[in-house]
This record gives sequence, structure tokens and C-alpha cells, in this order.
Amino acid sequence: MVLDLVVIGMAVTLGPLHNSAFILLLSSRRGVRQGLAFLLSWLANLIAVIACVVLLTGGQPPTRHSVPSTAAIAARLAIGLALVLYGAHRHRRPPRPHGPPRWSARIDDASPVTAAGLAWLLQPWALVGAGAATAVDADLSTTADWLALTAYCLLATLSLIVMEVYVIRAPAVANARLNSLRTWLEQHQEQLIVALSLFVGLWLTARSIDQLVS
Repeated sequence: MVLDLVVIGMAVTLGPLHNSAFILLLSSRRGVRQGLAFLLSWLANLIAVIACVVLLTGGQPPTRHSVPSTAAIAARLAIGLALVLYGAHRHRRPPRPHGPPRWSARIDDASPVTAAGLAWLLQPWALVGAGAATAVDADLSTTADWLALTAYCLLATLSLIVMEVYVIRAPAVANARLNSLRTWLEQHQEQLIVALSLFVGLWLTARSIDQLVS
């Protein structure tokens, strides 16, 4: 479970779409406040999903090869296959130009509530679902699994935390460097989405098949 959560958490935190949007928020007139609203909403979404899983399982992993256990593995397999197909589709389609989203022109007038809602919209729900299906195996009677779930939520938020702290500590330098990063992310957005989708998809597919047949 721990290794799967690390892979999923890293894929979430490296996603180009939400990182580009977050940098746009940070560069706005009230960037620190809007960024914090986005970050807290993002983290709260992850925690809420994990909390729902824990409530359903009672904090105890289902018996191996039971119906709930098999259903969780099947869900991870389905998500893995969907990510592979999605990555392959994005790789085959003609390249499209990417630029700032249309809402960026109104970003200075956005409220923290809008920033929080944007975090919900940009959450990579397929990966979040894979994390939830993996968290089914958590045994909350052990400290290690508590730490694993906490680390997963923080890892999936790590890029946002680093950028928020950077802007607070050195705003002028941070904004210049983060805007350069945003330009690079927009130029390589398609390649990053394809690479992350294929890598995580193949990982989940292989791991799920192994668990089903072992």
C-alpha cells in the first residue's frame, strides 16, 4: 500500500494543470491569500476522500480475496487501464497550442472562495480515486498506516506547499521564477500529461493484476 500511495501522490503533485493555475493565482494582486485558499481546499478534498474510505472500512482492511478486497483491486485496475488509454489517446492526437486559461484575465477579481472551488475542479479525480481504492487496505490500528495516509495527503499537496512558502518568503524572486516555470509547464503540458498517465496507469494495472492472480 505504501509504495502505491507514494507513486500516486507523486503523480498528483507533479500534475501540470493545477500547478500552472496555482502559479497564476500566486501572481495575482492577492496571490498569497488566494493561493492559501486553493491549497487548503486541495488538501481538504484529499483528506475528505480518505476519511470517507476509512468510515466505510472502519479502519480495518478487508479480508484478502473477499468481495470488498477484490472490488478495490478491480477499481484500481479499471483506473489504471483508463489512464493508459487516456495517455495513449493524448499521445496520438495532433498537438494543440496551450496558453493561459480564459479565467486568468479576471484572476485579480477572484475571491478566496473562487480559488477554493478551482482547486476542487482541477483535482485529478482519477488519481484521487486510485488513492482512495488503495487506502482501503489501511489498518488504522497501526501507527505506520496512519503515517502513510498522512504522508500521501501531504505528498499530493507538496508542490503547492513549496510554492506558497516560496512566495511568502521571497515574493519578488519567487514570482519571477514561478512564472518561468509556468511557461515551461504550458509548453510541455501535453508531454507531462501523457507521461504521468502512462506511468501511473501501467503501474496500477500491473500491481492490480498481480494482486488479483496471487
